[in-house]
Amino acid sequence: MDALAVQPGGRYIDGTLGAGGHSGVILERSAPSGRLLAMDRDPGALELARARLAAYAERVVLVHASFGDLAAVARQSGFEPVDGILLDLGFSSMQVGDATRGFALQSDGPLDMRFDPSQALTAGEIVNHWSERELADLIYQFGEEPDSRRIARAIVARRPLYSTGELAAVVARAVRHRGKNHPATRTFQALRIAVNDELAIITAALPQAVGLLRDGGRLAVIAFHSLEDRIVKQFLRAQQAAGTLTVRGRKPVTASDEEVRANARSRSAKLRAAVKVDGPFSPPPESRFAERSFL
Repeated sequence: MDALAVQPGGRYIDGTLGAGGHSGVILERSAPSGRLLAMDRDPGALELARARLAAYAERVVLVHASFGDLAAVARQSGFEPVDGILLDLGFSSMQVGDATRGFALQSDGPLDMRFDPSQALTAGEIVNHWSERELADLIYQFGEEPDSRRIARAIVARRPLYSTGELAAVVARAVRHRGKNHPATRTFQALRIAVNDELAIITAALPQAVGLLRDGGRLAVIAFHSLEDRIVKQFLRAQQAAGTLTVRGRKPVTASDEEVRANARSRSAKLRAAVKVDGPFSPPPESRFAERSFL
């Protein structure tokens, strides 16, 4: 909230609504007349947040959409320009906790991993139908997994696979255990990123966000792994060099030891923020989301 500098009467966008935690605080701090546009790809999250934010119903607009189409959704909803935009990347604890969504390693569920259940591509489609080379490249690129080829070979040898438990067991037998994380952690990350086209959407959304900000407006992005954080860091640095943004702080904000003890998932979070500089900015085309491929 400090990075966004939320002010009473301001106009804000939460591109990753989730259960509505950040949105609720933005609405509280922007009272009595501040407005919020909040979007999410997960219809279940929208319904949960709608109930949580019911007290602010007159000041919040909730939209089922990807933040990859941020500019188009903002224009259609009358949110341009805005005072601040928040992107909290990755998946939510709510999604991890629901075994039927297929995100979790510790709970057996279907090979799904879709943020938006209406989309066609699932983790099961990738695991059971992509070639060994395609699987190896995906796991290496999006999971930064050094044993990607061994894992891909093991998956192809054992398929068809139908559940997260089956996949996790295959990966665990294929690779040596490293550190505290489950040996299939990076493989699951890679599949989730591919299924939801996460990196391409982040890349598309960042310039759209800058184009929507008023002069002096704030952009805050929370990343949870090195691939998405690298995209954010490089974009902010490039925009600062171009004179479009001023990056706040030399290093990202990370969770304190106390917060990590209270919420172990916060240990990998990195918050980067920037301020829109006075001057011209050429916004990107309305939307190129449909033109991007999954890899």
